[in-house]
Amino acid sequence: MRPGHFIAVEGPIGAGKTTLAAMLARELGAPVVNEIVEENPYLGKFYQNMEDWSFQLEMFFLCNRFKQLEDEARPLLESGRTVVADYHMYKNLIFGERTLNGSKREKYRQIYHLLMDDQPRPDIVIYIKADLPTLLRRIGMRGREIEQAMDPGYLSRLIEDYEEAMPALARREPGTAFVTVDGGEIDFVENPAQFREILSQVKEHMQ
Repeated sequence: MRPGHFIAVEGPIGAGKTTLAAMLARELGAPVVNEIVEENPYLGKFYQNMEDWSFQLEMFFLCNRFKQLEDEARPLLESGRTVVADYHMYKNLIFGERTLNGSKREKYRQIYHLLMDDQPRPDIVIYIKADLPTLLRRIGMRGREIEQAMDPGYLSRLIEDYEEAMPALARREPGTAFVTVDGGEIDFVENPAQFREILSQVKEHMQ
């Protein structure tokens, strides 16, 4: 049986990944894998003191994403189902490179490759890019208390990291189809025509 398509939606914090993933999954009749965020016990501490809590935070995310890919995504894909996820495993390195330093960064890289190198990889990636005002507005609208202490400077640096990392990922995985969505110009929630255009591009890559 042919494996199903694996679609990942990526972008910085507040870009709208979970919303777009849910909308695509609904239209495609596909299950959706959502990353665990608010359940991370280190997130609030991290936003208050990034240096002290970054390793614990990133390890929690890495281990949970590994388990989701291994236990949820892989069986569905191997059974021929298409799966939509609101993250790409590569985000572990994007965030880890930003938050970790020295020996902790190197240990994290080693653990990342040990866990993730044999996991199923998305064949379609949707990258939602957005500027800082857009992200701050959306973060404020969704009202997660733990995010209210987030340093805008950290978010701004993440935007830069994604702008570098996504083209690098495309070069590393030339067989993966990439769809870029400008979150500052496109409102796929309020504008159905704009969402249909994204959906159309995804379906083209599924053929």
